[in-house]
Amino acid sequence: MKNELSIEEYYNGVKSNDRSILSRAITLIESSKREHQFLSEELIQRCLPHSGNSIRIGITGVPGVGKSTFIESFGKHITSQGHKLAVLAIDPSSQKSGGSILGDKTRMEELSSNPNAFIRPTASSGSLGGVARSTRETIILFETAGYDTIIVETVGVGQSETTVHSMVDCFLLLLLAGAGDELQGIKRGIMEMADIITINKADGENIKPAQRASAQVKNAIHLFPPADNGWITQVETCSALENIGLDTIWEAIKSFENSTKLNDAFKNNRQNQAVYWMHQTIKEQLENRFYQNPIMKEKLANIEKALLNNQLSSYQAAKNMLNE
Repeated sequence: MKNELSIEEYYNGVKSNDRSILSRAITLIESSKREHQFLSEELIQRCLPHSGNSIRIGITGVPGVGKSTFIESFGKHITSQGHKLAVLAIDPSSQKSGGSILGDKTRMEELSSNPNAFIRPTASSGSLGGVARSTRETIILFETAGYDTIIVETVGVGQSETTVHSMVDCFLLLLLAGAGDELQGIKRGIMEMADIITINKADGENIKPAQRASAQVKNAIHLFPPADNGWITQVETCSALENIGLDTIWEAIKSFENSTKLNDAFKNNRQNQAVYWMHQTIKEQLENRFYQNPIMKEKLANIEKALLNNQLSSYQAAKNMLNE
């Protein structure tokens, strides 16, 4: 890293929202170098007392739903209300492409140049746990820097939705208006995770199909068990391109925040997430230490031979290794 900053310089830079130092602090957190990890742990420890004062929104959607356009339009609406917005992406699914957020950043030109918004491409290479850790810690930096609204976007598909859901307060699912097959290919689990479901591209000839899709989704939601937090999933329609319905979605998010804060579900959710990520980190660290230990590597190679020669069952082989 160029001209390594001291912990004091990092902390003061983040606290005063120096965008250059904030960017470098995020890069520090994403680094796998041991000395950077020690420094980032100390920085996070310093920032923790200043964190937590934001609404964290997860956004996911089917391919082609117009997520980038939605985030740019919605982000401009949020900042026009006097809020400070940070946008992050999480994509552990692609180690080759580097994720699409880099492309998104160039597409979100207006939001990128907005002084009250900060768009950050998140490192997509590495394990899900590594990406999740850096995302969670980047959220702490953003909150310390005074960003009161944080959007975490899923770029990958599959497990990344569950990961994002476990680090945000409110989860928004974007669906397409269209041919009446909006629910095709949407995993029930993702539908159940959503606090707000939005049918995008509800403009022009798509208005009626969007209304039909909205009615379909509302019917589908009634089949799901009620959420523990007492919130009933809201279904909205919008057009990110025409800036229609964005205010209603923002109102739904604020309503969700107020409702869950009143019954302590908001606080309980954050506490449960903190405990969950502690356990996830323990599991990941134990696994890393096991497989990186040179003695275990050697024993593992030997036991694999015994396994392939039918001298041991998979269960017995694993048990022997754990006993070691």
